Amino acid sequence: MHPCAFFSHRLSPAERNYDIGNRELLAVKLALEEWRHWLEGSGVPFIVWTDHKNLEYIRSAKRLNSRQARWALFFGRFDFSLSYRPGSKNVKPDALSRVFDRSERPATPESILPERLIVSTLTWEIESRVKTALEGVTPPSGCPPSRLFVPEGLRSDVIRWGHCSKVACHPGVTRTSFLVKQRFWWPAMAQDIQSFVLACSCCATGKTSNQPPEGLLQPLSVPSRPWSHIALDFITGLPPSQGKTVILTVVDRFSKATHFIPLPKLPSAKETAVAVVDQVFRIHGLPMDVVSDRGPQFVSKFWREFCRLLGATVSLSSGFHPQSNGQAERANQDVERVLRCMVSQSPSSWSQQLPFIEYAHNSLPVSATGLTPFEGSLGYQPPVFPSLDSEVAVPSAHAFVQRCHRTWTRTRETLLKVGARTKVRADRHRRKAPTYVVGQRVWLSTRNIPLRSVSNKLAPRFIGPFRVTRVLSPSAVRLKLPPAYRRIHPVFHVSRLSCSYGTRL
Repeated sequence: MHPCAFFSHRLSPAERNYDIGNRELLAVKLALEEWRHWLEGSGVPFIVWTDHKNLEYIRSAKRLNSRQARWALFFGRFDFSLSYRPGSKNVKPDALSRVFDRSERPATPESILPERLIVSTLTWEIESRVKTALEGVTPPSGCPPSRLFVPEGLRSDVIRWGHCSKVACHPGVTRTSFLVKQRFWWPAMAQDIQSFVLACSCCATGKTSNQPPEGLLQPLSVPSRPWSHIALDFITGLPPSQGKTVILTVVDRFSKATHFIPLPKLPSAKETAVAVVDQVFRIHGLPMDVVSDRGPQFVSKFWREFCRLLGATVSLSSGFHPQSNGQAERANQDVERVLRCMVSQSPSSWSQQLPFIEYAHNSLPVSATGLTPFEGSLGYQPPVFPSLDSEVAVPSAHAFVQRCHRTWTRTRETLLKVGARTKVRADRHRRKAPTYVVGQRVWLSTRNIPLRSVSNKLAPRFIGPFRVTRVLSPSAVRLKLPPAYRRIHPVFHVSRLSCSYGTRL
């Protein structure tokens, strides 16, 4: 017997995903399609030899997948039988699937590296340059005999090799010094290496610090009476409820009393001013200070002028640092937690539950003072159970005023003590920030700043450096940002910054 035809086929990407059984069956199908004009209707049965034993049962199988069922219908047009032949005997088709090699040279073992590279000493280019520069130069007496003295003009190149080369990959000061000191020496090299590494822009933008964040806690001033200092914030993303979708949170920083004001949408500066006048100022009087984040309502000229006419100062939080407005943020967390518990079955009813949530919030004692917000702001606790208040005697006006003053004095003293303890506790996990000055250049953390990057893992951790244009406080500075970042407010907390250093070389 002699072969009369050959056939080969390159698998498509989809066919490469077939399991081994379907690929072997595909070979039979393609061969029958290729030579159909010889085999179909010939009246003479023929044999298909295969080295895949499972194919012998394909024509008698009771369960086939959709692909095999379609192919079985096609096979029904031919009179053939599948016969198994082990691969050791199926040498002719197997040989055709191997890449032909014309080389008949016997395989001789050879070393991977030439002998000269194994026995020779590896010499870096920077080492050769230093040796060339030292020709005719006598090293100082303090230079160790095993190291090369580096002239002043090559020191920055040597440090760059020990820090930026492929064998170094931007290590820190200690590891860079370890690498450079193995072969080189010059006076005050430790200071030069430290200066170079601190000034490396790649390290500044690509590395994050493992040290505690900079900036010791700067507590807000403690008020001396209720509702003289307030904090504002919004809760958004709520489902519509009686036409309301937003909650304006107003917190008294003295008593921690809170008002939750439902609004139809995120208000403008004017609408925010109308809401606080109607719901807060007409009840509690005008405040002396208003704390808020840097939302568009609170950074507008209208809001600043509104507060100026009221005689109130505007205290804005730093960019991407919500801790500055922590009391309003905490009140938001409390009301969101309660809403999840109370209206999870009927989310659109949250506005109906809000008055009860506010009453409950102001009726529970605050951990900082031990008093309820009602007691701290009104001087008494409205009854939660009216039946328990029927036998309480009506105090005289003089006694009531004295009790209010005692309550406020005790509250202020407690807040001062709690604030001092909080600062000590917080500063354990922080470190003192450097003193920034106008004109200094700093790196800005990219956390919470959207960047166009292929991979967030490989995106820079800092951008800049940017120039400091104003120092607002020991914990906040204003930066001069390029036009590409014009939508980002330029005031940042010092924990988001890193100093930009120059090199002494």
